Amino acid sequence: MPIVYLFADGACSGNPGPGGWGFIVKNDSLYFEASGAEPSTTNNRMELLSVIRGLEYIMQTHGKNFHIRIFTDSQYVFYGITKWIHDWKKKGWKNSQKEPVKNKELWEQLDTLTITLQPEFNWIRGHAGHEENERCDELARTAIKKLLEQDL
Repeated sequence: MPIVYLFADGACSGNPGPGGWGFIVKNDSLYFEASGAEPSTTNNRMELLSVIRGLEYIMQTHGKNFHIRIFTDSQYVFYGITKWIHDWKKKGWKNSQKEPVKNKELWEQLDTLTITLQPEFNWIRGHAGHEENERCDELARTAIKKLLEQDL
């Protein structure tokens, strides 16, 4: 099965504050990037949305015909989807402190996409010179800037 790579990153100007997300989908014959922003959000929400929007793009344009390798610099996303989510679901979407899991609706979306597409998640160190990660960060920050310019 061919491999497609998804690189994703989110950013916030203040936390909470205006936030942006960006992703890149690529393989030998494909390169696509996208971004978006929200006026009042958190960094964690933007990190989640970057992966969700990337997986939605892959599913809408290419279906399930790829093995997907996801690269994120967010330990929140990485550990959330590979480890913590199993306990959250067993405990009725409560965290280890028995409080409601934050961003539950986004975790549910990511969980559904993960079950459907069976991607492989990889954590990479952020701001360490990884070309695609740096580009995703730039996409997210540019989306925030455009959003703020619209509000002027």
